[in-house]
Amino acid sequence: MHARVRIALATVAAAGLTGGLLTVAAGTASAAGSGLQGDFNGDGYRDIAVSAPLAAVGGKSRAGQIAVMYGSPSGLRTAGRTLISQNSAGVPGSAETNDFFGTSTAAGDFNGDGYADLAVGAPGEDVGSDTDGGAVTIVWGSAAGLAGGTTVADPSPSGQDSFGKSLAAGDFDPDGKTDLASGGTSAKVWVFRGGFTKAGGNGGRYYATARIVKGTDAGALHLATGDFNGGGGDDLIVGGYDADTNFSTNVLIYASPTGTKLEDGSQEDLAAGMISDTGDLNGDGKDDVVIGETWDDGIPGAVKGGKIGVVYGNDYSSYTVHSIGQDTAGVPSAAETDDRFGWEVSVGDINGDGYADVAVSAPAENLTTTGASVGDTGAVTVLYGSASGVTAAGSQYFHQDTAGIPGGNEKSDYFGGEVFLSDVNGDKKADLTIGANGENDWNGNVVGLLSDGTAIGTTGVVSFGPSTVGVSTSGYPEFGSVMAG
Repeated sequence: MHARVRIALATVAAAGLTGGLLTVAAGTASAAGSGLQGDFNGDGYRDIAVSAPLAAVGGKSRAGQIAVMYGSPSGLRTAGRTLISQNSAGVPGSAETNDFFGTSTAAGDFNGDGYADLAVGAPGEDVGSDTDGGAVTIVWGSAAGLAGGTTVADPSPSGQDSFGKSLAAGDFDPDGKTDLASGGTSAKVWVFRGGFTKAGGNGGRYYATARIVKGTDAGALHLATGDFNGGGGDDLIVGGYDADTNFSTNVLIYASPTGTKLEDGSQEDLAAGMISDTGDLNGDGKDDVVIGETWDDGIPGAVKGGKIGVVYGNDYSSYTVHSIGQDTAGVPSAAETDDRFGWEVSVGDINGDGYADVAVSAPAENLTTTGASVGDTGAVTVLYGSASGVTAAGSQYFHQDTAGIPGGNEKSDYFGGEVFLSDVNGDKKADLTIGANGENDWNGNVVGLLSDGTAIGTTGVVSFGPSTVGVSTSGYPEFGSVMAG
């Protein structure tokens, strides 16, 4: 998902406690597209799908819409963008009030043609008489970009609601085809095997159950993938509520050694946290897990202002959670109550040294502007990987008063409501895209920062809001609150 600031805070208030997406493209050498992860139009540059899940479409409030910004040698470009909603030609269904189309997204080449496709969740979709049953649509990549779509049917409409509330793509078999995992309100995570077709076919399905994740009304709040144990197949991380304690939890489910499924019996219970992403932070060939733990108190291990927990890849053995917070030496900010450091995390190699780096948001950070404290304006910290793992050495700190970043710190901007690391200009170094979904009374905004080869820089920065890309500002669209690519 990532359930964003206003949506997720409402969930926290109701539930008392709360519970980022590395995906895989499976292009072939003979395919027409580039086969590059997140390259929807096959031109050799990664693109980013930016959601406004509360946007009005055709007069229907909170129907949800996605703007696809295409990469180029100079980074993201707003010209030539694609707007996608359930009113778009070829996309199944129609825009309806409270569909929340775009609440979750996952990029992957689902039909193996070399063009990245986009799986989109609309957890509020009414399916026939099934109120809020939820829907998942694959929007297909092509030389013209994302267009048309195919429904992925809910395999258990009577057993869950909000199908598609969480999504992730990966090759769990591994057979070289991209699979799709989808969660709803049950404890089951459905996995659709690769071999997707525009006619609605796939390679079959099964489900995995994270053994301690609460079902009935919560289910999988977030999904992430990566090869955690170096076994060759993607493993799945399921975030949700612990069925016994009701604390947020993350469960790692390993891919089967036989390459046929995710094994319910081969699991590890990771640290509490709301969001996670994966990547190889220490260069040992195994993906590591970064978990955002945003709470000041109320859950085991909580610290003032929030923190991230890092679990390094292992082989079914014991592990240690390495914690980094705003009071960790070298981190350029100080912990304050309710900063929500770790609200969003994203992993990618910014400087091309072979070690993945981490962007961490604190969207509720208070900052001083012209001598006055500005509440919930938000900030993003970048931490760098090394042979010994992620470290605070050389870390960076960005907010809207940072030199070179357009705009300024304002109350309730929630800069960092989303962060996403991906190479959008083709230099093989990850760039940083930041969503500020509270900007301008919850209209939202997106800022794109490029890697300068050694770190994130501010040369060539782009900034755009919903009006720039054609998304309605009626209501509170929260543009920039979800990204995939």
